[in-house]
Amino acid sequence: MSDGDEERVPLAHRVPDLGALELLLAVARHGSLGRAARELGITQPAASSRIRSMERQLGVALVDRSPRGSRLTDAGALVTDWARRVVEAAEAFDAGAQALRGRRDSRLRVAASMTIAEYLLPGWLIALRAERPGTAVSLSAGNSAAVAQGLLAGEADLGFVEGLSVPEGLDGAVIGHDRLVVVAAPGHAWARRRAPLAASELAATPLILRERGSGTRQVLDSALSGCGGLAEPLLELASTTAVKAAAVSGAGPAVLSELAVTEELASRRLTRIPLEEGVDLRRALRAVWPTSHRPSGPARDLLTLTRSG
Repeated sequence: MSDGDEERVPLAHRVPDLGALELLLAVARHGSLGRAARELGITQPAASSRIRSMERQLGVALVDRSPRGSRLTDAGALVTDWARRVVEAAEAFDAGAQALRGRRDSRLRVAASMTIAEYLLPGWLIALRAERPGTAVSLSAGNSAAVAQGLLAGEADLGFVEGLSVPEGLDGAVIGHDRLVVVAAPGHAWARRRAPLAASELAATPLILRERGSGTRQVLDSALSGCGGLAEPLLELASTTAVKAAAVSGAGPAVLSELAVTEELASRRLTRIPLEEGVDLRRALRAVWPTSHRPSGPARDLLTLTRSG
């Protein structure tokens, strides 16, 4: 094997680390190992050990020590000149990295399913603005499937979904829980019934529903899977607000998030229809992000806010 084919030792093993080079520059400035150690916040024995280690690595003496102080050798003066250029390059590197972080932290792209976007995110974003007034936030709202697609395509930094599980290709954390409720206008026959609604009757009745791919539809389909699935929808609408408006108008019964119908139930524009025991319409609310890309910067701060309520 020729010399050119020999395996090269990695540069990190042949060149002193940045801390050692900064120490050498401090010794050159102060003419004292003790004062250099104090400037860098380390003990004098640790500084001496670091200088000796660097000398062994380079194979030359760098500092002459005497009771009067520490003086660079001729080799030490030459290495110091090289070290100064390396440290200056590292400072430029650090400044560039800070600029990149500042650019990243100046914006936050959020994708959220409809219920979370309408009823929870506004409060979270107000709290985030108090902590990060310089961060511009953009929000895209859609069903849970659309949120997952946006995250995987790199179009959002953090997402929020409702449903039974974390979409494929994403990691997530549960940030809360919600419950679906069956509602109808006060004039509907169900609003006057005394007995709880059976799962089979709910499944067999044409309902006003969210579209397939929504977290609401996923939970309802799962809860009624033992009844042979849902009947053909009376109406299939792409937003919580549209479903709610149709139900209030008397078009038919609907299944919606409890969060979404609080005001309508309180004002009696809608009536909550009780269900028989065993129909589980609870669901987890999750923050999600691409696998192996843990939220950072403003996305991490928003995630923390959601967990603290």
